[in-house]
Amino acid sequence: MVIVVVVINTLISLMLLYAAWRVWQLKRQLAYIADRLIDYERCSHAALYKAPENIYMSQQNIHNLRQGNQGLRVQIQQVRQIVSLLFLGRQAWQRNFPRVKFTPGKKTVAKRV
Repeated sequence: MVIVVVVINTLISLMLLYAAWRVWQLKRQLAYIADRLIDYERCSHAALYKAPENIYMSQQNIHNLRQGNQGLRVQIQQVRQIVSLLFLGRQAWQRNFPRVKFTPGKKTVAKRV
């Protein structure tokens, strides 16, 4: 009878030892995961801490660039108008004063008087 009790107690002890060992492994895994999550939180906090300020500054910079572009757009429009006028003048000149065509091979000699 004593042997049966000792064997049962030994089996119970081994099962509890195995359960304790599994709980200890689970605790280690959870601690590792918690450490990784804390590291990720620190990194993301460092990256995102100044995000609102950076976004505001970027918005201001974009606004300033757009304001500067307004002046450039006016200048581009003026340059386009000038180029259009030059092309129009060139077309008018070509219509009123056609080009003298040059034919190779023929030489004209002016007579001297």
